[in-house]
Amino acid sequence: MKWVTFLYEAFLAIPFVGGIFVVANGWTPLGIAFLLHAITIIVMMKERGPFVGNALGVITSVVALIPVVGWIMHGLTAICLFVESVMVSQRTRRY
Repeated sequence: MKWVTFLYEAFLAIPFVGGIFVVANGWTPLGIAFLLHAITIIVMMKERGPFVGNALGVITSVVALIPVVGWIMHGLTAICLFVESVMVSQRTRRY
């Protein structure tokens, strides 16, 4: 889930492309991002993993209605989620 939310936030952080996508779909992508982040927070709390990036994503989904602020917040959230995703991937052993 961390990687999914990272990729979604990274897409929304692309200048103009993310903004056009959000506006063209009537701000629905921000609601989808909010739900994805909320679900990931619940999963991470159950697994006792880091969820700060997703909490930031919830905030970003709300303030992203402001054009430039939203773009900056999506970028910061994507970076935070990337770092957390790498940390979780390294911590989890796969056999």
